[in-house]
Amino acid sequence: MLERLGSKRVPRDMVIAPEMARTLSMVSKEINRQIGLLIHRSGKIDSIIVGDFGGIMIPQLSTVRASGGRLRRIRLVHTHLAGEQISDEDLMDLLFLRLDLLSVLQVGEDGLPGNLHSVHLLPRPVDGSSWSFLEPVHPAAAKESVEVLIEALEQEFARERQARRVESGTDRAILVSVSTESKMQAEESMNELVELARSDNVEVLDTVLQRRRKVNPRLILGKGKLAEIMILALQLDANLLVFNQELNPSQVRSITEFTDLRVIDRTQLILDIFAHRAMSREGKLQVEMAQLKYMLPHLSTRDDALSRLTGGIGARGPGETKLEIDRRRINDRLARLAKDLKAVGKERYRRRSQRRKKDLPVISLVGYTNAGKSTLLNTLTNSDIVAENKLFATLDPTSRRLRFPTDREVIITDTVGFIRHLPADLLQAFMATLEELREADLLVHVIDISNPNYQAHVQVVENLLAELDLTTIPVLKLYNKIDKVEQADEIREMAGQDGVVVSAIEAETLTPFLMQAERIMGKLVAP
Repeated sequence: MLERLGSKRVPRDMVIAPEMARTLSMVSKEINRQIGLLIHRSGKIDSIIVGDFGGIMIPQLSTVRASGGRLRRIRLVHTHLAGEQISDEDLMDLLFLRLDLLSVLQVGEDGLPGNLHSVHLLPRPVDGSSWSFLEPVHPAAAKESVEVLIEALEQEFARERQARRVESGTDRAILVSVSTESKMQAEESMNELVELARSDNVEVLDTVLQRRRKVNPRLILGKGKLAEIMILALQLDANLLVFNQELNPSQVRSITEFTDLRVIDRTQLILDIFAHRAMSREGKLQVEMAQLKYMLPHLSTRDDALSRLTGGIGARGPGETKLEIDRRRINDRLARLAKDLKAVGKERYRRRSQRRKKDLPVISLVGYTNAGKSTLLNTLTNSDIVAENKLFATLDPTSRRLRFPTDREVIITDTVGFIRHLPADLLQAFMATLEELREADLLVHVIDISNPNYQAHVQVVENLLAELDLTTIPVLKLYNKIDKVEQADEIREMAGQDGVVVSAIEAETLTPFLMQAERIMGKLVAP
């Protein structure tokens, strides 16, 4: 009877045809199990789901994926045997699967169909609710056209999306952060994530910050909060969720079970920025190595294609899965990249050797990302290195000659900026580049004094320098962007003997820095 039911079509204007509702109720009562129908807008029955007395388990809907903020073009009708109406679990299914409509058919004691209870999502909240319940109706007495209702909903969703239309191809993201830190630290971290997204040309539609005593080990945040985010994503036409925390593979799988949105974490966002910004061959090799190291543990068997077996020529043996092949290919590529980076490292060492033969002292600029290092180098050496108000605008190390007022020449080098929670794989991949810092005679720590959280940024840089074992090299603190600060005199007094206050865009403010740097260099390279 179920097979025959699955071969029929539902009229486009009906939630379910009366005779189909009668058959569905009778079979459900006969086997004492809930039965669900997934019905396409065309009226074709996509799937029949047989559950137990208390509920049904909806399979992964891989063939009817929703795009962006659109509905899925499929509705669910399923039976309830104990006279229940629409449950919280039903509402979660409606939300997470973006169904056109969800209907519950009550089954009477005699096996005949009772009332049909239906609910649909709303393009915008009404009285604090993101869904609307239709009046219960018997399947044989239904008069309103479900086709007209769904078309009207789609038009409303389209109008909402049109109001927020962005450039084609641009990701539209909701940023999510679950933190156990203080409110100030959590907000600062979220602001930094917003800047990272902006640097990667991601349209930030909204941010969600939740502070908890303990992070949910499975979903990061609670299921209720995730449901709110799904509603927000549907209403804002988001296609991407960016988590501020690093997600392990099981967390990514758990979250993506509830949504069709792409889910990435802070590490992936940073890696993507680096992939866009790397220009040199060395930089591209380093970024690719970091991406592959990140990808390796995240390979999943969720995709059905990974369960297919291969064998014969070109594989290690019959029965090797696609997952194993992908892992082997990544490991082979990592070995190749490590070899290429080693060769690049040798070439960089030879260049440093030639530099040492010329007895030119080296000054390296270090600091938090977007502190103004590239702008400073441009002003000092009349260069045109890319310098934008974005995080990680410069990745590849750049060296220029700098002549002090006394005609002493030095090499000044701009390096990649630091950031809190810098991905370990990225730090390891860029180790060859960061070795440039070991050759420096003086490190100039550029600090964005206009940032209210500059002290925390200073601590991050100092911790990374200690991790790189660079604490033996003299450091000159350069408090930059003084032109954006009102309490300039207080800043200068605070800098004292340990630092210099400048504005990298105003060349006249750099004279004290040059004098101080030359004084330090004179002591360091004195015979």
